[in-house]
Amino acid sequence: MAEHLETMAIQWHLGFLGATEIELISNKEDLEFLREFQLSKEPLRMDLLIIKKPDKVRIHNEIGHIFKRYNVIEYKSPDDGLSIDDFYKTIGYACLYKGLGESVNEIPAEELTVSVFRETYPRELFKALKKSGANIQQHSQGIYYIKGQMLFDTQVVVTGQLKNEAHRSLRILSKHAQKEDVQAFIAESMRLTAPGDRNNIDAILQVSASANRALYEEVRRDSNMCEALKELMKDEIDKERQEAAQIATQDTILENIKSLMHNLNFSAEQAMAALNIPVPNRSGYISRL
Repeated sequence: MAEHLETMAIQWHLGFLGATEIELISNKEDLEFLREFQLSKEPLRMDLLIIKKPDKVRIHNEIGHIFKRYNVIEYKSPDDGLSIDDFYKTIGYACLYKGLGESVNEIPAEELTVSVFRETYPRELFKALKKSGANIQQHSQGIYYIKGQMLFDTQVVVTGQLKNEAHRSLRILSKHAQKEDVQAFIAESMRLTAPGDRNNIDAILQVSASANRALYEEVRRDSNMCEALKELMKDEIDKERQEAAQIATQDTILENIKSLMHNLNFSAEQAMAALNIPVPNRSGYISRL
């Protein structure tokens, strides 16, 4: 599994989408999560659109305190920048979404919010926003409201500053995850058994483990944590075992083909026919001879 994690591209956005649903799990039935919501017929998509179903429901997680009916979410991975232009591009997504309603003012501006997530404090962005007349207000630890001259209620969430006891799923989406956050997230996640929740947990752990291989090897050496991690990532581990077994079987068949060709002077086709290899599968073996 470690070798697989070393070669895979880190899918930060998939981890973030899973983390967002875990963060807001206490209002799971009140929210609709629309991933990569397409804004037009062209490939223009926002990362996440969250629609709050009951109008007066209270969102328990402080990240969702700003939420209204329609909530546009943008995530910046640790490798992404967050310039003033990136910020306004997200505002533009919200404008497009508002303007693409099927009837006039179907999506009222006062019922739309924008949230931008990033791991590190966006010093230059906040400097540029203040210069343009905006007021930055810290709502709570790691959560900043942008006030003044904004079309919609807007917040910037700095995941690296969030309270560790409340936001483990977002905090471990980092190249510098903390061991206590990882261990606490694993322990807390064992209580979530619904298939959708487990899929989100798996996505978060895959991303976090890919970005913090040494840390997760250390966590695996803890017997209790190791068993919990194996249980949480059972589907991924089973998939990797199946793939490994399939590769091993293919390698064995390839060696048998080579043996027949060498010992009995068979052609590749004769060797594969003797081994009853289906015709559609033969080109794959020929390419490896």
